[in-house]
Amino acid sequence: MITSLNGTPLSRLTFGTMQFGGNADAAASQAKFDAARTAGITHFDTAYVYNGGASETLLGEMIKEERESLIIATKAAYDGGSSRENILTGFDISQQRLGLDVVDILYLHRFDDDTPLQETFDALATLKHAGKIRHIAVSNFAAWQVVKAQRVALGFDVMIEMVQPMHSLVKRQAEVEIFPMCVDQGLEIVPYSPLGGGLLTGKYAGGGTGRLTEDHRYAARYNVDWMRDAAVKLTALAGDLGTSPATLAVAWAMAHPARPRPIVSARSVDQLGPSLAALDFDMTPELYEQITGFSVTPPPATDRIEEA
Repeated sequence: MITSLNGTPLSRLTFGTMQFGGNADAAASQAKFDAARTAGITHFDTAYVYNGGASETLLGEMIKEERESLIIATKAAYDGGSSRENILTGFDISQQRLGLDVVDILYLHRFDDDTPLQETFDALATLKHAGKIRHIAVSNFAAWQVVKAQRVALGFDVMIEMVQPMHSLVKRQAEVEIFPMCVDQGLEIVPYSPLGGGLLTGKYAGGGTGRLTEDHRYAARYNVDWMRDAAVKLTALAGDLGTSPATLAVAWAMAHPARPRPIVSARSVDQLGPSLAALDFDMTPELYEQITGFSVTPPPATDRIEEA
């Protein structure tokens, strides 16, 4: 079980600090951190590459008074590969920015085809056995990559304990193999982008701007007709229920039987509110199925649709 240094458990939602020091200055970042803490969030996620290190630096300042009660995760090796040198050098910088003697969770930010996993996990094991990190995790890995990496990790007397895939109403591939693998292997699931890059807030249907209009990667990821239709249906349902589509989207993501702990974030504290409201939303089984029906369910891993 992953807890804070004083035994505080992981919260049902995770707060992502990718906006800290980027679209959110120090004051706006602090306001969002405070709102997350008021809502009971104990798990905060950052990365070496976020805003040139500003995210880690700002988060490090905010957590000082409550360090023992919080679970802090950062990520390594998004750029430069997963070599031993790149991981150790990058982590040393992350640790300094965060101002921590020990980081609770260190993710490999993505799979590296060009570096042997033995070298990668030798570095991670070095950090773990030296007491510099408490838990090892992976992000953006396929299920087979997690299992392959886990076998290597065990050879160094360490193990992967958490996985961070993409998952939302309009991105459900993780449900096919990653979620079942995590449940079977006892791994925590901390999915990112439960709002589908902002698509599921409904703002784009009204002509709003954001990642989908400003970042070509997000535009390519979500520029699919059925995804936009799902967002329209979710927004209409939210109106009928007197809530926000963002609240519905996050509550739906939380309600998956695998018990994921989605990462929520926002550009401002006002935008964050509807996502945090998902913590108190009553997502009934009937409503969950109704919302699921707005989406395209991916086929089972065997592709034997008739047996699904």
